Amino acid sequence: MKYALVTGGSRGIGRAVAIRMAGMGYHIIINYQSNDVAAEETLALIREAGSDGELLRFDVSNREATVAAIEQWQTNHPDDYIDVLINNAGIRRDNLLVWMEPDDFDRVLSTNLYSFYNVTRPLLQPMIRHKHGRIISIASLSGQKGLPGQCNYAAAKGGLIAATKALAQEVGRKNITVNAVAPGFVKTEMVDGLDEAELKKQIPLNRFAEADEVAAVVAFLASDDAAYITGECISINGGLYT
Repeated sequence: MKYALVTGGSRGIGRAVAIRMAGMGYHIIINYQSNDVAAEETLALIREAGSDGELLRFDVSNREATVAAIEQWQTNHPDDYIDVLINNAGIRRDNLLVWMEPDDFDRVLSTNLYSFYNVTRPLLQPMIRHKHGRIISIASLSGQKGLPGQCNYAAAKGGLIAATKALAQEVGRKNITVNAVAPGFVKTEMVDGLDEAELKKQIPLNRFAEADEVAAVVAFLASDDAAYITGECISINGGLYT
């Protein structure tokens, strides 16, 4: 049995990734924080794709809860390990920095960046012991070029890209690859409130991405075909930024 953990896997890009990975034969562990209905819907779609999965509810920004949930899963699966980790969970709390409340800055950093440490660290030792692993994080265009109103989000995603490059150098000799993908505007709940008609005028391909287009790149990075790719951040933004 091959296991893949997708954080924030109940909706949006996370759901698309979970379904795509299920089609590759992985047993999908769907992490989510609160939306039971959406998580169950994703699990049903995974089963429709011919695979299976399970739900693992915890808040990735809560270090103690995250470690406890992962350790409990490993206790329940003594002969298995999570071979693929998709760090996808994320939130937005956009505002100009002059108006941004401390909690909005802290929450975005905790959920989008500190979660990389919270989730990845307890999974590294099993990957090292088995000498195989794939760690793929969902970064953002904002973390590459910065976007106004997103100092918190840009800081988190920029840090995630840097952490990806550093960790890739630490674990490469153990046959563990660490990569990121940086989507631009994707048709998910994360872009609610944005003016799609106006924004797509800035995009050479003149449209927002579909979540499955991001999932396809994630699936490639998880596959054996990408075994010699590590420390990379692949842009998926329709030519908006290169």
